Amino acid sequence: MRHIPTHMAAIDITQPGGPEVLQAATHATPRPGPREVLIQVHAAGVNGPDLLQRKGLYDPPAGAPDIPGLEIAGKVVATGEQVRHFAVGDAVIALVQGGGYAEYAVADERTTAHLPDNLSMVEGAALPETFMTVWVNLFQRGGFKAGESVLIHGGASGIGTTATQLARALGAAKILTTVNGAGQQAASFELGADVAIDYTREDFVEQVMLHTEGKGVDVIVDIIAGDYVARNFKAAAMDGRIVQIGVVKGPATEVDLFPLLTKRLTHIGSTLRARSADDKAAILAELQAKAWPHVRSGAVKPLVHATFPLAAASQAHALMESGRHIGKVVLKVAHNG
Repeated sequence: MRHIPTHMAAIDITQPGGPEVLQAATHATPRPGPREVLIQVHAAGVNGPDLLQRKGLYDPPAGAPDIPGLEIAGKVVATGEQVRHFAVGDAVIALVQGGGYAEYAVADERTTAHLPDNLSMVEGAALPETFMTVWVNLFQRGGFKAGESVLIHGGASGIGTTATQLARALGAAKILTTVNGAGQQAASFELGADVAIDYTREDFVEQVMLHTEGKGVDVIVDIIAGDYVARNFKAAAMDGRIVQIGVVKGPATEVDLFPLLTKRLTHIGSTLRARSADDKAAILAELQAKAWPHVRSGAVKPLVHATFPLAAASQAHALMESGRHIGKVVLKVAHNG
């Protein structure tokens, strides 16, 4: 077994602010608790909540590491005494409450899964947070089912590209996305969108109504918020469901609730990070049962736009904030020896 060092490289948020506040640091290597595995991190996904945490807008749950990073892929190097499903040497992916931007991280075995054989470590690191978030919000809470239509905002984001693929694999009647520019439009079509709306030059409400014969869409997945909230009410079909999983544009300042009443709409929201390990385990189990077959077949695959070395986390965040990426941004963690 590889020697486990007492200290490790990691990324600190030195103070709330822009990408430049992410700095390389040295931390004590964590030790796994009774139901935890210690993972030598090979890759870590970069997500919207990481950016919010960096800005001081999303504190980690009590007891979670201050080091950012919610999803990782790597190899198990140590296990707690109550761990039953993983052994040293296993290649795994894991959802963690924090600590992913580091050479080593601990994960509860209930939120850990074996890396699918057809995925690389980088691809695996782009999976847990994003796929679980989409599964909870689009399928569990949003109640999306085969034969329905869906509008996915931020269609080129990690959430958007994942939601598009899963909706297509699981029988969507029509998939509409909002994207920025011709490049993202082409990528969204390739992933399975029927309509990719360039929000820089098209009104998404008008386009939704045009492509649904005036009915609107059954489910809307929104990471944007702001003025999109009121417009989503207009774009939704009767008995439509709107799932809020992000607030990129900030709070909605003016919302007419009348369409919510007349269309019998449901507008719900959630976060994944604060859920219990048992809750997350149940989500992961359902995801493995219903989505993993599509991942293993290659029909659904994490889309990775760019990778950066761990020490360049600030550059990864800058790219995320630019909105120019298509899919996920991932940090690669090098190990000596």
